[in-house]
Amino acid sequence: MLQTNEGAAEQRNKVPVTDPGVPGGAAVGLPSGGGLGPNGEQRESWDSKLTFLLATVGYAVGLGNVWRFPYLAQKNGGGAFLIPYFVMLAVEGIPIFYLELAIGQRLRKGAIGVWNQMSPYLGGIGISSAVVSFNVALYYNTIIAWCLFYFAQSFQAQLPWAECPNKYYENGSYVPEPECVKGIIFQRSSPTQYFWYRTTLMISEDINDPEVFNWKIALALIIAWLLVYMCMIKGIASSGKVVYVTATFPYIVLIIFFFRGITLKGMSDGLRHLFTPKWYTLTDPVVWLEAGTQIFFSLGLAFGGLIAFSSYNPVNNDCYRDAIMVSLTNCFTSMFAGIVVFSVIGSYAMHFVH
Repeated sequence: MLQTNEGAAEQRNKVPVTDPGVPGGAAVGLPSGGGLGPNGEQRESWDSKLTFLLATVGYAVGLGNVWRFPYLAQKNGGGAFLIPYFVMLAVEGIPIFYLELAIGQRLRKGAIGVWNQMSPYLGGIGISSAVVSFNVALYYNTIIAWCLFYFAQSFQAQLPWAECPNKYYENGSYVPEPECVKGIIFQRSSPTQYFWYRTTLMISEDINDPEVFNWKIALALIIAWLLVYMCMIKGIASSGKVVYVTATFPYIVLIIFFFRGITLKGMSDGLRHLFTPKWYTLTDPVVWLEAGTQIFFSLGLAFGGLIAFSSYNPVNNDCYRDAIMVSLTNCFTSMFAGIVVFSVIGSYAMHFVH
């Protein structure tokens, strides 16, 4: 069968992905060229390898490390939880991380385009990744809005959550807020709880009696989305510069809290509670399940972000080394964050006991 000129030209512009210079390739024909996409279009590239690594570390390291890992570790056997955690890292975490970096780097497309090109039957995977990422962005930006609100409220001589507020009457007199006053037997809410539920969230007694519209949090949420937009307005040209702050700032804060935490009384009690192994938990399948879900959540697997980040890399980049480096950095950051969090919790526990 004769081949058309157009088909012959297309074949000449294609190289097999199994080329030795392309790590992580699959057995399909793809266009060659470091800065060109599959259809010959020019695609942006990262300014440097450091920018890509910082972006990937900043993407992987987040609330899953600081918030979720310490909780799961102390809940599921302390130090014993590290065994299923690192097993799941080796079995599913690093391989899938490597897979996403490899296909994104080779096909030079986002998650939807990558899976569509691999097979039309796999297109739903890319769409599902986009939907999941959007849902995650909804509650992550809500958390950012809460942080912005607390940040704005902190510019006061007396922090509003330091003590119970007063309830004022029309004649100018006032009494401490009854809900926050410590009674003979118990206190309904502490100053921090009152500020969180009544001032920040403006939570109502029940769903049948809603409070007024919470315009303060709504404004903070709009600002949070605007910040996200400003970081992404020019693609990697703008986000590539932002990552120098977003990827390094969490480590700066963690290091500061680490040196503060290890000087507190009761620090050792908190760390002992976190890392004392409970070996019997290893026979519980739920522990292994939660270790696996933590790896997925912490590394950001199947969200589509890794594919998008790696699509701006040259096709001959060593993505295997990147996958190992970022995965291990992420997991050891989780352990470091657990030490920071539980050193402070141990100090607070001692304070309340005595």
